Amino acid sequence: MQHTSYIEISRSAFKKNIDFIRKDIGAATSLSLVVKGNAYGHGVENIVPMAEENGMRHFSTFSADEALRVFHASKMGSEIMIMGMLMNEDLGELIQKGINFYVFDFDRLEAAVAVAKTMGKKAKIHVEVETGFHRTGFEWEEREWLINQLKEHAPFLELKGLCTHYAGAESIANYVRVRNQIKQFKQFKKSFDSQNITFEKYHTACSAAALLYPETKMDMVRIGIAAYGFWPTQETYMYRFQSLPDNDKNPLKRLITWKSSIMNTKSVKMGEFIGYGSSYMAPRDMTIALVPIGYGHGYSRLLSNQGKVLISGVIVPVVGTVTMNSIAVDVTDLEKVQKGDEAVIIGCQGGKELSVASFGESSQQVNYELLTRLPQDIPRFVVD
Repeated sequence: MQHTSYIEISRSAFKKNIDFIRKDIGAATSLSLVVKGNAYGHGVENIVPMAEENGMRHFSTFSADEALRVFHASKMGSEIMIMGMLMNEDLGELIQKGINFYVFDFDRLEAAVAVAKTMGKKAKIHVEVETGFHRTGFEWEEREWLINQLKEHAPFLELKGLCTHYAGAESIANYVRVRNQIKQFKQFKKSFDSQNITFEKYHTACSAAALLYPETKMDMVRIGIAAYGFWPTQETYMYRFQSLPDNDKNPLKRLITWKSSIMNTKSVKMGEFIGYGSSYMAPRDMTIALVPIGYGHGYSRLLSNQGKVLISGVIVPVVGTVTMNSIAVDVTDLEKVQKGDEAVIIGCQGGKELSVASFGESSQQVNYELLTRLPQDIPRFVVD
């Protein structure tokens, strides 16, 4: 192994998650798999073929560079949608390749029309409207001008979708705010309908909204974190818990397992400090093992004296400060620990498990942050 760690991606867990999501959203609603952030840390080039094996033909990305990665990874000519960043100079290539993209301001809309007109090929757009997230989207006050623009330039535009994004759908505390956003989206739709402007799909739901607010499912849902085996928040899971079957109370299964190995072991006398500074003093004679992953590999420095690792089927603590490239763990009470032994950072070993959630509890990182911070150069392998 040339790298200091590697990641395994479970094909069977992914299939189970997609099967659950499809059953939950219903046959009338299509599924777009969100693969932004390097497919939530799992690797675009791993996830896209695996998703296509499971019948998915629509992918959502944040940016143009991610969309092009999906384009090259796809073997089935799947539809690709950019929800966020692209430069106007990217539009020619995107339109040529048939890649969909959001328009949420007049600059992008006008640029798309101009490029489409020059190319003689329609731009495939999704019109995003502002309903309360206050990030991107056309404002309610802009709707008349927007409608006029869509009508005037209809020959150069393919209206693939009308969409929005709900702020706070993952928390019950935001119930009223989400309800107001749903109401606002319906007002936008009504306004477009009154002008005989229709869209191929109406889509508003992310994982949290799809799981908690059935009316947001519409024609398509954009599923990210749930497809990778994680509930958006603990609240989301608890809200759905009672409706889940007794024989499968946690139908979402983690895809990712992160493994490394022991680089070396060392004896430390009681009273000696371990690692940088003086954050940890040995309370007894100890044996420590060095594992070659650190904050340079996405293992947060906040896990200093907090993190856990699985070695020989036993959960052992991180001692001392997490460095750029390594962590020290206490293996004093383990037998026959030696260089080269497997160390599991996320995953199962010997009947024990370290979950991604356990990192969040120790480091204040949410699942999304930890997963997407895993460097792209860590090798990733698809396993059954």
